[in-house]
Amino acid sequence: MSEKTFSQLGVPAPLVTALTAAGIDSPFPIQVDTLPDTLAGRDVLGRGKTGSGKTLAFHIPMIARLGGKLAGGRRRAGRPLGLVLAPTRELATQITNTMSPLAEAYDLRVTTIFGGVSQGRQVTALKEGIDIVVATPGRLEDLMKQGFLHLDAVEITVLDEADHMADLGFLPIVTKILKATPTGGQRLLFSATLDNGVDKLVNQFLHNEVLHSVDEANSPVAAMTHHVFETSGNDAKKELVYKLASGTGRRILFMRTKHHAKKLAKALTEAGIPAVDLHGNLSQPQRDRNLAAFGDGDVNVLVATDVAARGVHVDNVELVIHVDPPMEHKAYLHRSGRTARAGAEGDVVTICLPTQQKDLASLLKKADIQVQPQKVTANSPEVLELVGEIAPYVKPAPREAKPQGGSGKSMGANAQRKRAQRESRGANPAGRPTRVTIDGKPARDRSGRPPANENGQRRSGSHKPSNGSGSRNYGTAAGGGQRQRPARQNSR
Repeated sequence: MSEKTFSQLGVPAPLVTALTAAGIDSPFPIQVDTLPDTLAGRDVLGRGKTGSGKTLAFHIPMIARLGGKLAGGRRRAGRPLGLVLAPTRELATQITNTMSPLAEAYDLRVTTIFGGVSQGRQVTALKEGIDIVVATPGRLEDLMKQGFLHLDAVEITVLDEADHMADLGFLPIVTKILKATPTGGQRLLFSATLDNGVDKLVNQFLHNEVLHSVDEANSPVAAMTHHVFETSGNDAKKELVYKLASGTGRRILFMRTKHHAKKLAKALTEAGIPAVDLHGNLSQPQRDRNLAAFGDGDVNVLVATDVAARGVHVDNVELVIHVDPPMEHKAYLHRSGRTARAGAEGDVVTICLPTQQKDLASLLKKADIQVQPQKVTANSPEVLELVGEIAPYVKPAPREAKPQGGSGKSMGANAQRKRAQRESRGANPAGRPTRVTIDGKPARDRSGRPPANENGQRRSGSHKPSNGSGSRNYGTAAGGGQRQRPARQNSR
């Protein structure tokens, strides 16, 4: 942490008060480096690892500069003055949730625009007048084409996770969007890397930009500890995974495919370890419900694919487990970045089968991670130390399985890009609009009927998930855990 305060960096008093109320007292290095320039209106290119504080580094100058000028006085329908582009729905929602309390200090209105939900509430918000829009590129472009949104009044534009937008194939759309903003506006670009065409965006749209990179030694991400646990085979791996998942703290388990994420969440829940899953086969309400259950502490285990590798921020995730090692080193770094965020400590475990040792060694070398592999069992001291206190057994609630659609097969890079672009524009993986409103709140469709499931069938009555007794369940149709307080048992 720096010894400088937000006030010394030029942050206005109303925002300092709002930051303090949110428990944010000291700026991180990337905020110390960038705020003097961003608050002065300069274009900035910020580079730093995930969890290094990039998000707050653009929240503060956008709100301070717009709020100081506007105070709600120049609000016009469909013509925001601030624009934040993010690659995924989860990240866009996360940005809005953290920005909104700060924006209230100046009575600024912030709204989220992303695909996979009905555009009705988004259009209504735009017509009522919005100061700052946080959006995914596809849906934003659609609303522009329909005439609901115009970017000719935008004074500050932010590109967050620009490298991930490039990975998902969004750069052509992002280029069109940036061309629609005024040339003289301030532009801030935050990215972990400058590959895959991000440098072209910088050259084309940033003017006299200042580059700020966070040194690894000064980054709060340095509080992350890496482990490689080698197992003798699949049975030993399964036992190890269950043990690592059984602690009382929050942990995220990463799988390579949607099918295996769903299957493991169900299996853990049935073993008395309540878990929820997060992957591309879930509808937006399912994603929101599962993330809420994890964030609220109703369950401590999230089993996810790389859809959760970026944009999912939950406080105090103490352990990230690569159950399936990722295919490339950037995915490893972003998955791992779900822990040890904003100065907190955290551990990262990669489980390695004998056949994976060579590939994993190469991946870690590219990621610049130096760690000595350890041969372990589920009861090795190194494992038990990470697990800590064992959480009480939770009896799984009976639940009727409902089909979710999708084959569960792993997608290639092109398929992943197409899915992300489809979701950004407003379609779920099956190509149908998902009937929820802005910010993930359930809604009825235009006919007033309950939303359709992934097979086109409509539920009757309440949307709320139920196990028949009024208790709330979490997880997908394939598995969920009922939180209750049974007598403590020593075995699973």
